[in-house]
Amino acid sequence: MLAEVTGRVLHVHLDRVVVGVGGMGLLVRATPRTLSTLRPGADARLATSLVVREDSLTLFGFADDDERDVFELLQTVSGVGPRLALAVLAVLEPDALRAAVAGQDEKALTAVPGIGRKGAQRMLLELGDRLGALPSPGAPRPGGTTGGAGADAAPAVAAGGVPEQVVAALVGLGWQQRQAEDAVARVPVDDGVDMEASQLLRAALRGLAPA
Repeated sequence: MLAEVTGRVLHVHLDRVVVGVGGMGLLVRATPRTLSTLRPGADARLATSLVVREDSLTLFGFADDDERDVFELLQTVSGVGPRLALAVLAVLEPDALRAAVAGQDEKALTAVPGIGRKGAQRMLLELGDRLGALPSPGAPRPGGTTGGAGADAAPAVAAGGVPEQVVAALVGLGWQQRQAEDAVARVPVDDGVDMEASQLLRAALRGLAPA
């Protein structure tokens, strides 16, 4: 199993990053939270999960080992594949998912595109207490991502058409085109200054997440 990747960040996109390792560029799919920690030219460590299909090999990367482990655990739920598991983590970070499962919160799970009421009920039943308890406040996370710009830094994304890029990323995560467009349109623009694509994506995701 390919458990982690450490190397120089070559390119950051809204749904993936290219990491230089041993003279190769590895394309790694990731959540907006993970991608927001990365900067081109900086070194980074990603916890990874390799999904093998008959016609493809897809590498998924995560901010820390915990997020990777939750991604893999989600795929043990009936009907949940890697794309849906990634969408869950785009909406609910691991501890938010733990809280939703512990509280039997169907509404939180149905905020994820592709999960209806029955799917949420099945997820609550099958995950049970397998996610573990919520950590104590301030408890360290295992194996965090290392990026040159810190956790709140936004990756550099090609200028131009930023709202369209974000809509496309949301559609890629499973939302309908109209839902994605509405979520982007609802994001307030601070003092008329355009957001970077990654910032807009995270803001749109917050608007799509359950209250």
